[in-house]
Amino acid sequence: MAKVSFFLFSLFIIVASAIVNGSATMEKVGIYELKKGDMSVKFTNWGATIVSVILPDKYGKLGDIVLGYDSVKEYMNDTSYIGSIVGRVANRIAGAQFSLNGVHYKLNPNEGNNTLHGGLVGFSDVVWKVKEYKKDGDAPYIVFAYHSYDGEEGFPGALKVTVAYTLKAGNRLSVKMKAKAVNKATPVNLIQHTYWNLGNHNSGDILSEQLQIFASHYTPVDSQLIPTGEIATVKGTPYDFLKPHIVGSRINKLTKGYDINYVIDGVPGKLKKTAVVKDYKSGRVMKLFTNQPGLQFYSAKFLKDVKGKGGYVYQPFGALCLETQAFPDSVHHPNFPSTIVYPGKDYKHVMVFKFSISS
Repeated sequence: MAKVSFFLFSLFIIVASAIVNGSATMEKVGIYELKKGDMSVKFTNWGATIVSVILPDKYGKLGDIVLGYDSVKEYMNDTSYIGSIVGRVANRIAGAQFSLNGVHYKLNPNEGNNTLHGGLVGFSDVVWKVKEYKKDGDAPYIVFAYHSYDGEEGFPGALKVTVAYTLKAGNRLSVKMKAKAVNKATPVNLIQHTYWNLGNHNSGDILSEQLQIFASHYTPVDSQLIPTGEIATVKGTPYDFLKPHIVGSRINKLTKGYDINYVIDGVPGKLKKTAVVKDYKSGRVMKLFTNQPGLQFYSAKFLKDVKGKGGYVYQPFGALCLETQAFPDSVHHPNFPSTIVYPGKDYKHVMVFKFSISS
């Protein structure tokens, strides 16, 4: 294991002002790379963000399959959470408020009257510490850490958070998000918010990609995308991806495209196959495994005129997001799996992406 100080694989290095433990501090922000075989992944510690994932296609040509930017400064100005770790509580909390153990907490609303993806300044918009870094070898990895202070964005209690990215044999990318409540119980729901396009980040829309989601149920939402509390079957709806379907084959039945939470089949808390994406033109296949109960499938309807890498402009449906998670607005729905983390009982969220070429 190798500690990192200023050993940065940087497209550039900038100095950013971050809020850590409630006080201003200066942190180095840069680009870091992991390589194993013909796969390479780059990150920035701004938001513990995945910057690029480069893999060969069926012709052996390397390509970058995630949307993003050319500079860290552009990530700082991003409004779409591209590639970042989102928290303290990802997705939506109705009314920007909740009660816990007899105490009422008011959060910072940032989507109408609701809180989305952690509030005005969530974990995607802070500088993370590079705790450990090993750029190559059998299992190269990088570990980012962030200390969220008591009362940040209105949430109770201090929270210590880490995310570890590891490259493993067989073109696998492991993501392990951990959180420890320091002094108070608090809701926690961390997600990894990469925008995937297996054809290459600049190849157009993902409507012709094939998707399979191993979920028999989903959580219906109201007009503000807040869950109603119902857990409904996907059968007979455009949300049914139990068998593989082309993403665009039924999307015209939905006014805003896909932006919905699925209830993943399988044993809760156990690592299980969650989704499979296939791009026929490139031959690339991505399989996703997680230990979480839910999966938000977002087809990037609201991505519009976003200037990305190399000047390419991202448009609606230019990518898909597969965000494994707890159910949205769980603090208001006792029938949903709890997101409350108590001191002494840690939060652990595991994702494994396995990439291959279709035969």
